[in-house]
Amino acid sequence: MPELPEVETVRRGLEPVMTGQRIAKADIRREGLRWPFPENMTARLEGQRVERLRRRAKYILVDLDGGESLIIHLGMSGRMLISDGDDLIKHDHVVLDMENGVRITFNDPRRFGMMDLCATEALDEHRLLKDMGPEPLGNAFDAKYLGERLKSRKMPIKSALLDQKTVVGLGNIYVCEALWRAHISPTQKAGDISTKKMSRLVPTIRDVLTEAIDSGGSSLKDYRQADGELGYFQHSFAVYGREGEPCKAADCGQNIARIVQSGRSTFYCPKCQK
Repeated sequence: MPELPEVETVRRGLEPVMTGQRIAKADIRREGLRWPFPENMTARLEGQRVERLRRRAKYILVDLDGGESLIIHLGMSGRMLISDGDDLIKHDHVVLDMENGVRITFNDPRRFGMMDLCATEALDEHRLLKDMGPEPLGNAFDAKYLGERLKSRKMPIKSALLDQKTVVGLGNIYVCEALWRAHISPTQKAGDISTKKMSRLVPTIRDVLTEAIDSGGSSLKDYRQADGELGYFQHSFAVYGREGEPCKAADCGQNIARIVQSGRSTFYCPKCQK
């Protein structure tokens, strides 16, 4: 499933061709994806001008001048493709023709993605967005906040960072990478992380995410940028997907290990991450 860098990359790709443009035609080609589409979706989208595109966690928010926002989640295989009106292909489920001639297509083979419409002023109370933690790249996310939030938590730090109520947008890939860089074991209890390690972890998370965004995200399986190109951060993975391969830390000599936590694969270096 795309994580924060992938979603932010898609948002940035859509922004210049959608912002300030009206949706001339909305072609909704099925009743829904993961959940049913909102009622009268076509009528509520057509003629609306896109005020701005934002991202909250792993959701793209398209603010419209009529007072509603289109909420988009890519799911496991969803792609937002930009074209000049190419012929439709299999799994093209939502097609937005903008007044500037650009076509935005939501293609989703597995149909785990979703779209919804909500009053812009009520977005914070939407069932998918309420009770979320701070953005990892925002000012509210710092070592003091994270330390207080995880105090006395007995779950592993890896699982705690995947909790969207603690911090949003982090997924399996980037948590593994950040914990390796910060020299923190993924199995250590969240509440036992020292202040020193916490002060190291927060900027490390920011650095990993920023580098991934600058590289266009990570292209694993179905993910693509909004222009159809691949991202390149996956070539820089230190631990993710590298089970049995040598650790990239100088003079380490240990191989990357894999364990399963909460049903997810965790990759780490047993020597560097103690």
